[in-house]
Amino acid sequence: MKLEHLQHGGSFKTRGAFANLLLREVPAAGVVAASGGNHGAAVAYAARQLSVPAKIFVPTVSSPAKIRRIRDYGADLVVTGERYADALAASEEWARESGAMTIHAYDQEETILGQGTLALELQRQAPQLDTLLVAVGGGGLIGGIAAWYAGSVHVVAVEPEGAPTLHAALAAGRPVDAPAGGIAADSLAPRQVGRLMFPIAQAYVARPVLVTDEAIRRAQQSLWDSTRLVAEPGGAAALAALLSGAYVPAPAERVGVVISGANTTAVNFASH
Repeated sequence: MKLEHLQHGGSFKTRGAFANLLLREVPAAGVVAASGGNHGAAVAYAARQLSVPAKIFVPTVSSPAKIRRIRDYGADLVVTGERYADALAASEEWARESGAMTIHAYDQEETILGQGTLALELQRQAPQLDTLLVAVGGGGLIGGIAAWYAGSVHVVAVEPEGAPTLHAALAAGRPVDAPAGGIAADSLAPRQVGRLMFPIAQAYVARPVLVTDEAIRRAQQSLWDSTRLVAEPGGAAALAALLSGAYVPAPAERVGVVISGANTTAVNFASH
């Protein structure tokens, strides 16, 4: 397992956030981002580390853990709209008004580049890997990973049944609107996958396997029971595919799983 939930900010998103801030010219107005929560936390953390003003827009579906983390990192937080698309529209309006630099959660070259550093590391850590299971929301992570491996590793997309965004896009031959529900809606349910990652997915990503909310819950519980690691629903989705049988490895197949995020209040230590 690649334990991205142990990153600063609580998810792999910190990679893309730093890539944007280090590779682009940041204006005096700072940066703005829309997020289901993890990207916002990552941008807030990176901006604090580099002393850059940050304004983050999240929808009401964002978990309290993610909202708290963004506030703790000192960003100016706005909670607006029911879904990620609503927060994105509000962030784009703010960028036009303020001159702040937009850091897109997945449809931005630097974001994809930063997320792809996960595959660079994993190739060194597990060079004999055959297959890698990766949860998909907007597709920035799997796009960066698949671009790096370029077919040398079998990259399998995993999506919740309630948010089959890449599944719908591949079936249509282009990014299209998809349902945006389920327990992982705050991290794996954009309206569409990114246009930059889509041709990468067409070339190098296996057709997504879909997992139920119950399978995700069981994967969260199993991860806690067996390793004492806490993952949010989206963070456990790739593991859910393996444990539920949605993805069945061949004999002797060497499988990697990305545990992508841990911004959750699912474990209540105060009750014990």
